[in-house]
Amino acid sequence: MGFDAGFDMFSIMSMIFPIIFIIVFGFIIFSFAKGMKEWSNNNKQPRLNVDAKVVSKRTKVSGGAGDAPSSTWYFVTFQFESGDRTEFKVDGREYGHLAEGDTGELIFQGTRYHGFTRRQTGP
Repeated sequence: MGFDAGFDMFSIMSMIFPIIFIIVFGFIIFSFAKGMKEWSNNNKQPRLNVDAKVVSKRTKVSGGAGDAPSSTWYFVTFQFESGDRTEFKVDGREYGHLAEGDTGELIFQGTRYHGFTRRQTGP
């Protein structure tokens, strides 16, 4: 009877493994398709130059447990003259050059950030 229980466990595992594989593979395909759709939509949008203000900055860090390296993503939120706000992912260097309160010309295309030219204030 002990062999039957082991055989049943093997049968269950042989069914679960393909299901998990299909779910993981499906998630990868879904993520790729979603990224391609966003890329395509951004390419269809006009490139806009608008006056904007930097209203906030944030980072997102993942990994870094033990000896594993960490990854950092940088985000900046801009406010338009209309009061609407939008957040863009930027690279670390751009993030370091921007400060909350900066005003200037924001260049973007859909959800794709292209740059920000700070307007000089004061004398």
